[in-house]
Amino acid sequence: MTPADLSRTVLRAVRHAVEQGELHVAVPERIVVERPRPGGRGDYATNAALQLAGAAKRPPREIARLLADELTREPGITEVEITGPGFLNITLAGDRDQSVVREIRAAGDRYGHAPGPTGQIVQLHFRAELRAAVWCDALRRILRSQGALVRTTCEQAPPAEWAALGIRVDAHGTPPAPGLALTQPVPAPRPTSELGPDATRWALLHAAAHDRPRMTADLLVQHEDNPLFRVRYAHARTRALTRNAADLGFTADPGPVQEAPQEAAREAAHEVAQQAAQEAAHQATTLQAALSDHPRILAQSAEQHAPDRLARHLIVIADAVLDFQYAVLPRGDEKPEAAHRARLALAEAAGTVLAGGLSLLGIDAPEHL
Repeated sequence: MTPADLSRTVLRAVRHAVEQGELHVAVPERIVVERPRPGGRGDYATNAALQLAGAAKRPPREIARLLADELTREPGITEVEITGPGFLNITLAGDRDQSVVREIRAAGDRYGHAPGPTGQIVQLHFRAELRAAVWCDALRRILRSQGALVRTTCEQAPPAEWAALGIRVDAHGTPPAPGLALTQPVPAPRPTSELGPDATRWALLHAAAHDRPRMTADLLVQHEDNPLFRVRYAHARTRALTRNAADLGFTADPGPVQEAPQEAAREAAHEVAQQAAQEAAHQATTLQAALSDHPRILAQSAEQHAPDRLARHLIVIADAVLDFQYAVLPRGDEKPEAAHRARLALAEAAGTVLAGGLSLLGIDAPEHL
C-alpha cells in the first residue's frame, strides 16, 4: 500500500463512518498521510481526527478511535495506534515498500500525478522578470501534474531569449481578474549565457522564493558539492546499473531487498559481509521512504506554489541513490540473487522519479554523465 493508497483508505473510512451515521461531518476531498515525526510510531501518521473534530463537535481521540476501528479492518493494515491528542499511527503489512516500487514501475514518470483532471482552474500572472517567469513555468507543470487546468499570463510580452528556457505564456497584459497574481519570488541577478538553460532553471528554482538565487559558474561543475550535478548524476547512475546488470545477465524484479534467511545465514560467517547486508538494508529503507514521500511533496509543491520543495526533495532522493548504488550489483564472484533483482528494481524506480521530477522543473535528465 502506497501513501496515495493509504490516503484514499483513510478517506474511505471517514466516508463509511459518515454513511453509517457514526460521524456527522462533510467528507473532505483529501486526507494527508505522512511519515511519522521523530518519536512517532508505525509507518505513516495522519491528523485526520484532529482535522474533523471541530466540525464534528467531538473530541479528536473519540474520532480517532472510530477511524482506527474502521482502518484495522482494511487489508494491508496490521495496526493502528492513537497517540497524542488524536494522531493515527498506521503500521502496514510487510510488502509496503515493494508496492511503492511496483506503483512507480506502473506509473512511470507520472508517479505522484493525479489520475485525471480535478476541475481546479488556476491562472498564474507574473511580472516580466526572469525568475518569476521560470518560477511560473515550473508551477504550471507541477499544477498540471496534480490535475489542474492552468493558464499563465505576463504583464508584458516576454523577451524572445526566454524561449530558450522553455518559458511560454498564454497571454500578456493586465490580468482579466483581480487576486490572480503569483506570489513573486525575489528577483535573480542576470545569469551569464554560459550557464545554459538547465543550470539557469535549477538556480532559479532551487532557492526558496524569499531567498536570492546564486547564478554562478559552479553550477556547471561536476562535483558532489553541486546539487544539480548530484541529482542528474544519481539518475545517470540508475541507468548505468541497468546496463551493468544486463551485462551480468539479470534484470529488475520487485521484491525483498534483503537476502533470504538461508542466504543471510550463509553470509553471516563473514562479519564484514553481514555488516554490508545490514547497511544495504538501511540504505534501501531510506531510499524507499524518500520515494514514498514523493506524491506528498508534489501535492505540497502545487498547493503552496513552491517548486523549490520539489527541487530539494530530488536532492534527498539523489543522495539516497548515491548511498545505495554500491549494494545493487553482485560483488566479486557473487551470483545474482533475487535480492539483487529487487535492489535493481528499487534503483530503477528512483531513476524514474528523478527523471520525472526534473522534467516538472523543466530540466533535462541525461542517461550519461
